[in-house]
Amino acid sequence: MYSARLLDHFRNPRNVGEMPPPAVTVDVSNPVCGDILRLSVEFRDGRVAQARYKTRGCTASIAAGSALTEWLIGKTPAEIAALRPADIESAVGGLSAESKHAARLAVDAAHAVCGAATAG
Repeated sequence: MYSARLLDHFRNPRNVGEMPPPAVTVDVSNPVCGDILRLSVEFRDGRVAQARYKTRGCTASIAAGSALTEWLIGKTPAEIAALRPADIESAVGGLSAESKHAARLAVDAAHAVCGAATAG
């Protein structure tokens, strides 16, 4: 069973979509389950001003992407680099063992967007 918070993120996803440049956009995937997450982030003054996502995947991955975009707002690259799967699991009210890949996918996307932003 999914938590009420996870189901709320799934049924009412926040920040769905994409943003054009200068937003940084990355695509990450989980080769085992096939879930794909596209994350777009706009930085202003060294902090995340906006974040959008699109996910093709399971209920947990869609909810984790939604929770991730909420978490990202206002964060610095250093704070993003410190993000761990347990943070996303907490944001969605917990994940079962078979759904933990969703938190890893969200964290991989956050770290990738952070790396792309600091590289460019």
